[in-house]
Amino acid sequence: MLHAHAGLYRPGPAPRALAELPTLLGRSAVCWCAAAAVLAAVRPGQALPPLLLAGAVAGHTALVCGGRAAVHRARRRAARRRPRATLIVGTDPAARQLAAVLHARPESGLRPVAVVTPPSLPPAAPADALTPAGPLLPRIGAAADITRAVIQHTVRDVVFTLPPYGDPHTAALLRRFIDQGSAVWLAGPAAAHEGRTPHADTDHLWGFACRRLETAPPRHGGRSKRLLDLTLAASALVLTAPLLLGCALAVRLADGPGVLFRQERIGRGGRTFTLLKFRTWHPADAHEAATRWSLADERRMSRTGRLLRRTSLDELPQLWNVLRGEMSLVGPRPERPFFVEQFLGTCPGYGARHRMPAGMTGLAQVHGLRGDTSIEDRARFDNLYIDSWSLRLDLLILLRTVASVVRLEGR
Repeated sequence: MLHAHAGLYRPGPAPRALAELPTLLGRSAVCWCAAAAVLAAVRPGQALPPLLLAGAVAGHTALVCGGRAAVHRARRRAARRRPRATLIVGTDPAARQLAAVLHARPESGLRPVAVVTPPSLPPAAPADALTPAGPLLPRIGAAADITRAVIQHTVRDVVFTLPPYGDPHTAALLRRFIDQGSAVWLAGPAAAHEGRTPHADTDHLWGFACRRLETAPPRHGGRSKRLLDLTLAASALVLTAPLLLGCALAVRLADGPGVLFRQERIGRGGRTFTLLKFRTWHPADAHEAATRWSLADERRMSRTGRLLRRTSLDELPQLWNVLRGEMSLVGPRPERPFFVEQFLGTCPGYGARHRMPAGMTGLAQVHGLRGDTSIEDRARFDNLYIDSWSLRLDLLILLRTVASVVRLEGR
């Protein structure tokens, strides 16, 4: 447990057992002193003498250090034989220099396959005579190209040569790699800017300061979130059945046949599904319904339609989408494919919203981000919700949603 707390089971790119010796010695001393204290308290006559205690600490440390040295040596040999495919995120000359170092020093276990340059960064600097020669790597930046490279090379490691939180584009890349379970390394200035200072003996790649970014994939809810959805959605459908029938009858009398409005939306993982709503207006054709953004002043909307939108009752049929597993009660609101394609190109973090099932309500909506509001703000709130998900947060958002409906804060 002490070794895990010290990060000794997640070593840097070039670990050395002698560099770990002070840490190992300290933890061995803690363990043996604690054991000696317990023994002295239970059996005072058999307390360990100081010399025996010191010898036990020294012997334990020597054995652990020797064992770790053998493990590190075996890992370096394995890394030389089968280095892991790696993406380098950054710009020249730092990215090209690091790629050359990794190519020349395979014991690090990292084999660069491409350089990722976020679109917000300036163009790459031209090479000069002082830049070391290395492999000619493809330079990519588009989301589709990154996905293709990850799948083609089975990428499991990513090295950032610039601060990963420097701008929205690099932050979106970092979130993407964390979510797919990649090991994220910081090299060069990025390692010094983010967190603790690297250790000069172990945390480097042939002179490049390097350390692993301690990350964990965000919790997406899984079975507990699905159980909450099934329980509440089924209960809500039963309790609101009279209200649903009343809304359906009102729409039928006000707007004629076609009580339900069906529309293609984008859900988790970019998959499409058919979203259900009560019809509140009659579009001219399917193209208008799929590409028209705002309907706030739509004259073709009846009084019944305006009331349903104002009270958000037009969203109630989506409880059936929740039961089918196409949506969740809480999550990023799903959007139409036409607009998703636009937002993916203009908003860096928009694609990361699709890591979790779409929701009937969400953190962005309870903060008033609905209708004709900032897409960047919505994406930021949605990604914050996914990164910090908990059942408590879901229940809190549901309570705030009910309160906003009671206050008639709908569209």
